Amino acid sequence: MTIAPTTALTLQDMPACDHARLFLFAFRRMGAHGLNDATAAHAMLRGFGKAYRRPLMLMRALMADVATQTSVTIAIAPCCFSRITHAEAAMLTVLARVEREPAAAALLLADLLGMRCVDGVLASTTAVAAAFADAGHPIGRG
Repeated sequence: MTIAPTTALTLQDMPACDHARLFLFAFRRMGAHGLNDATAAHAMLRGFGKAYRRPLMLMRALMADVATQTSVTIAIAPCCFSRITHAEAAMLTVLARVEREPAAAALLLADLLGMRCVDGVLASTTAVAAAFADAGHPIGRG
């Protein structure tokens, strides 16, 4: 993943869902600063309280899977940016759909990652979505 200059990005509005914004913040921080970014961990701690470990560890696993499995560059915006890239929007859509519409989520993830077989990344994505939902923070696209 790379942070692209904001002038080169096609942007969408930030999602209204607080949980999606928490995911997006951690996604951006870990994408830019690595899996052990303290700011991302602190955001997860503040968002989830004592139950932060499972979502944080699964988020790290997802980021590692995405980074190692993708064959294309995934554009992420800087953390402070108030709009999202199409790649970030696609990831949020996958997270919102993965439990209800796994086939559609798999196709969208395959397009995002530029590969045919996305089973491992889809499993990681499903685990992150479930961890958020189990902790009372379901990720919605809206």
